[in-house]
Amino acid sequence: MRKVSFAEFGGPDVLRLVDAEEPHAGPGQVRIAVRAAGVNPVDWRIREGQVLGAHPVELPSGLGLDAAGVVDEVGEGVEGVEAGDRVFGEGADTYAEFAVLSAWARMPGGLTFEEAAGYPSVVETALRVLREVGVRPGETLLVSGASGGVGSAVLQIARDRGIRVIGTAGAANQDYLRGLGALATTYTEGWTERVRSLGRVDAALDLAGSGVIRELTELTGDPGRVLSIADLGAPELGVRFSGVAGSVPDALAEAVDLIRRGRLRIPVEKSYPLEEAAAAHIDSRAGHTRGRRVLVV
Repeated sequence: MRKVSFAEFGGPDVLRLVDAEEPHAGPGQVRIAVRAAGVNPVDWRIREGQVLGAHPVELPSGLGLDAAGVVDEVGEGVEGVEAGDRVFGEGADTYAEFAVLSAWARMPGGLTFEEAAGYPSVVETALRVLREVGVRPGETLLVSGASGGVGSAVLQIARDRGIRVIGTAGAANQDYLRGLGALATTYTEGWTERVRSLGRVDAALDLAGSGVIRELTELTGDPGRVLSIADLGAPELGVRFSGVAGSVPDALAEAVDLIRRGRLRIPVEKSYPLEEAAAAHIDSRAGHTRGRRVLVV
């Protein structure tokens, strides 16, 4: 099978499309013929060699956590799924023609493989950070870097829970944020004053790692109500960094419920063939994403 791999840490040019042995489903796992794989910021962080304790790497290594496809192997002890089922979920080395998933759910009707591949890690992260930052119905949540996959999910899930949301993003994504139910502003000069003009901020999330931890703390008045998933230096400023996933099966179940109720939709900004994984990483790292980027197999 074909698989994206890298033998050394570095820039996008270290990625190679190689021939590799097919993986097989172990106990409690399923294998899928991958139709699409989600591209997450953690993927290029791993490729660059950033220190991520939750994702130890042994070189040479594959990449990718999220995928959608068709089940073709069912591991020992797995019930409720069979070969031929269309599923989406999280596993390892999903930038490949076949991948093993450790958590999965049946794809909701009307969802394409490309769309489905963009949900697993994103929704898990969104649910986790909302829980960890402790924002409650009736409060206001500020989301810095709100137009990407996690931001798109956070805004919609928060609104579904009765939380008022303010989102910052580039000028081109202001209408997109408003369409997700957020009060929107750009992150250009004077952004903190524009946020203050929109009302009290009870909690804040840093999803882009753009060096705004101090400002978010000032806006909330409490570093304990600020959380980052993108700035590894956040703890030095008294702000929690969240990087360890919670229950992916629970997140997938909630994602399915939200999608079926019409309360969650994450658009695919761009799809890339597997051989263009490096281009997908370049674009993902550049930011300004509206929704998700995925690889099509």
